[in-house]
Amino acid sequence: MLTDPVADAMQRIKNAEKAGKGEVTLKPASKLLGNILNVMQKRGYIGEYEFIDDGRGGVYKVKLVGKINDCKAIKPRFPAKYMELENWEKRFLPAADIGILIISTPLGVMDQEEAKKRKIGGRLLAYVY
Repeated sequence: MLTDPVADAMQRIKNAEKAGKGEVTLKPASKLLGNILNVMQKRGYIGEYEFIDDGRGGVYKVKLVGKINDCKAIKPRFPAKYMELENWEKRFLPAADIGILIISTPLGVMDQEEAKKRKIGGRLLAYVY
């Protein structure tokens, strides 16, 4: 039984990258997962992705570009204030300016750099580097 679709999707992406695959399918699809994939695509960690409706929740097909060393969902989804984002970066990312934290904010899902620009906090969803 699947309890956390985001954690499962991040693990599938990581395993496919380690195995040298060019594509991975993520199911079940959700709006949150689509927003996370959008942030990862903007930052260049994955290539194109597409949603395919299979009648059972949908599937995302994601092209991999080989730039991911590690990606995981952050559990529990800690609340992160704007002023605390740097501390969370130090906790989850290997070094300064390497990787991204993916955050769910009232203005939508974004990475920590955009959240800092907008001076907004939210809930930590995942990290990628």
